[in-house]
Amino acid sequence: MVAIIRARGDRSIRDFIDPERGTVSRELYVNPDIFEQEMEQIFQRCWLFLGHESQIPNPGDFVISRMGTEEVIVVRDRKDLQIRAFLNSCRHRGMKVVRYDQGNSLIFTCPFHAWTYDTTGRLVGAGFQHSPEAYCGTLPKEQWGLAEVAQFKNFYGSLWATWDPKAPSFEEYLGPFAESLRHCLQASDGTDAGLDMFTPFQRHRLPTNWKVPGFTSVTDLTHTAMTHRSAAAAKLHQDRGSKGGRDRVRKAQPFPMSKYAIGDHNLGHGGMCTLYHQNGVPEYEEEWYEAGVDDYFREATARKAELLADKIMAPHGWGGGHFAIFPSVMVDSWRLRWWQPHSVGVVERWTLSGVDKTAPKHVRDAVRHYSERFNGPVGFFESDDMENWNYVFPASQGARARKLDYFFANGIRLGEYNDRLPGVVFNGSYTEEAQRARFSRWLAFMEAASWDDLYPVNKTADHRIW
Repeated sequence: MVAIIRARGDRSIRDFIDPERGTVSRELYVNPDIFEQEMEQIFQRCWLFLGHESQIPNPGDFVISRMGTEEVIVVRDRKDLQIRAFLNSCRHRGMKVVRYDQGNSLIFTCPFHAWTYDTTGRLVGAGFQHSPEAYCGTLPKEQWGLAEVAQFKNFYGSLWATWDPKAPSFEEYLGPFAESLRHCLQASDGTDAGLDMFTPFQRHRLPTNWKVPGFTSVTDLTHTAMTHRSAAAAKLHQDRGSKGGRDRVRKAQPFPMSKYAIGDHNLGHGGMCTLYHQNGVPEYEEEWYEAGVDDYFREATARKAELLADKIMAPHGWGGGHFAIFPSVMVDSWRLRWWQPHSVGVVERWTLSGVDKTAPKHVRDAVRHYSERFNGPVGFFESDDMENWNYVFPASQGARARKLDYFFANGIRLGEYNDRLPGVVFNGSYTEEAQRARFSRWLAFMEAASWDDLYPVNKTADHRIW
């Protein structure tokens, strides 16, 4: 299938990427026709992140999430306790059924005509449903429940869904990154005890295209020295404490490892990656100012070292680097960030920050305070990035500006495959390998007629477009 964009002339979508020069047309970021095609070709097909089970721990708990430009209700059923996800749109006239961000409910009643749904999405009532002058027996309730996602997955507490029944399983969608995602969702002692996410979660709205941060984050080391100069001067990233500075930190012994920028051009995932070269875990390095917090994490690290005494640690999370899951989820061991597109020039960044589910109060408080200093609206780090992303879209959408290209050729064609992560290209840590991988998969989705064209991937072929 050759996808055609009608705006600004009939052009194949492939024409907007020049793999020889390593450039991408700005049209991919500012053209509303391309955005609408992304919502259909990508966000209607991909596995998308909805949230975390700790946001809805009790029967009847719900939280509103998004899949592309559409809201979904994520709810824990009152009877079987299963978590399900439904389009937040009444089947009668399309009214938003739930108008609160989160809560607990026995039922969901549409405020327009009182169509009422239970926590399994079934239609259980409607205004005047028994009146002989109203529906007159013409309302088959079993056919008019809320629209449920085609597939749903609870992956070690993280919640994912897709609208496409033909999409591969979530584990197949993750490919070689499945173990890395599990590692990030584990407790700090390496067990599946898991994380609790702080609520309410953080939301930022930016006047930019979703790909500006979504295709740049978690593997852009070249921006750090300039963008985050103030945070570096304050030693925020080196010392999680609010006082004391780096002079109080006991340096650990070096652990054999190598760092890369990686990208899976077949699946679109990638980011910063650390390959460890011996079993076990690095020695714990003290970094917290608050009393007792280092003691907690030092003991957790010792237990993790015992678990992994004969194993090599997964390459992401807990000091190994963060990575992106296509199309727009950024994963760390202490936070999950995902980009929610609203229109061609509006996106929201949602952030869930977590801590060990079994952590005591003083540890939970310390981690929460650090997250607020790092991610919060008046925090040091994330506000720096948003200052950049805020100006990219308006500076790129003018008649002259949109004729220019973006440069993505840093380290182009220098990457190599590595058996540690099959099908993944490894490159220098300052290269743009991960960004190029996302565009390789983006192009595949934009041209594909269905998942039959997208999966299974021929792993013996080189699917890099550049």
